[in-house]
Amino acid sequence: MYFEKITTRDHNRYYFHMCIISLLLSILWVLFINSVPFSDFDYYYNLAKHIANGGKWGDTYTSVGYAIVLGGVFKIFGASVMVGKTFNIVLTLINNVLFYNILNCVNLNKRDKKIIFTLFVLFPNNIFYNSILCTEILFTCILLLTTLVYFKDIKYKYIIMGILTGINSLVKPFFIVIFFGVFIVEVLKNKKFTKAFMKSMTILIVSLITISPWIYRNTKYIGEFTSISNNGGIVLYINNNSTNNMGRWMPSDNVENSITVTDKYKSSNRTQQNKMLSQAAKKWIVNNPKRFMELGFKRLYNTYFLGDDIGYSIYGSGLSSAASHKLFIITNIIRNIIFIPGIIGILAYSIYVIVMIFKNKTQNLNKCSLFFLILYYMFTCVYFVTEGQSRYSFPIIFVMIYSFYFTFKNVFSYFTNKENLL
Repeated sequence: MYFEKITTRDHNRYYFHMCIISLLLSILWVLFINSVPFSDFDYYYNLAKHIANGGKWGDTYTSVGYAIVLGGVFKIFGASVMVGKTFNIVLTLINNVLFYNILNCVNLNKRDKKIIFTLFVLFPNNIFYNSILCTEILFTCILLLTTLVYFKDIKYKYIIMGILTGINSLVKPFFIVIFFGVFIVEVLKNKKFTKAFMKSMTILIVSLITISPWIYRNTKYIGEFTSISNNGGIVLYINNNSTNNMGRWMPSDNVENSITVTDKYKSSNRTQQNKMLSQAAKKWIVNNPKRFMELGFKRLYNTYFLGDDIGYSIYGSGLSSAASHKLFIITNIIRNIIFIPGIIGILAYSIYVIVMIFKNKTQNLNKCSLFFLILYYMFTCVYFVTEGQSRYSFPIIFVMIYSFYFTFKNVFSYFTNKENLL
């Protein structure tokens, strides 16, 4: 009994030490790489300062959940880039703790758990994102908390998940579809359609109630029904047109026969503009299915395999171009070492799930692996249709690492004739 206590204490001490190492690396990165916000990040920063000073909470164009939270932090501690970066470091530490608790909910041996956790806390993106004032770290924090609640056996689980879903939808509106992911997992695991439907509907209804004050605010602001934000149309439009060749952001005015240069568009309000752009993009997709598919796969390449997000974290820091280039190469190699096998493992597991569906044995599937699989496809489907940026993969780094590790273990077990460990 005494030996077991000592072993457990040493086991827990390991995670504490890894969290400290991650914390120190994050602090050192922020202190020595003095980057400044730009583009979207500068918008969030200035809006947060505006909110902290009692200004209005945006103009309905984009989702402002992150700016509102950051504005609250600025209200308490003062508005500065360093306060924002410090907030990121705190969130990163919370993310590490949340992921540790998620792993404790999964049936893993101690070695597997330690390796997966270590890969997560030391993954380069989880360090250098601390210097970027972006939505990703906060969004990931709420995503991990939602995942932990789902894996826990607690009272009012689905109501809590609904509240968290609503809050996270104010950061990234597409997150509201998580209710459907839960529905799929519950149906496959428990084979009880009615219960799965009720659980997922609880999440959806509570999340809609949670965001309803913001929808009311936007509707009153515009003068007609307006949802969380009005930038969905422009994102869809600039990424789905005959001019776009890269599957990335482009100026809307550069689109061939662009709507945004017309008098009708300029005289319309944000909500009307959003509808016009969405309709035009959807029409183009229907008329150009092959081109849409090509752009979709380019967007996924940009999201998962092109690690140019390191550039966001060193912008304006004065780092030499040679050093910046080396950082890009190193972080991109590490990213792809994890992501490529991880995605291969996800695709292989997808086939396995399909086989289990046909065999009517889905109740034997691992709930964690199944939920992570659904999360991957949820994010992937959104970015296939909308826009591909390397930072968009940040929230599911933990899914990629989990899949990478078990892909590696399965390949190793295959060649050593050991038992399949997936």
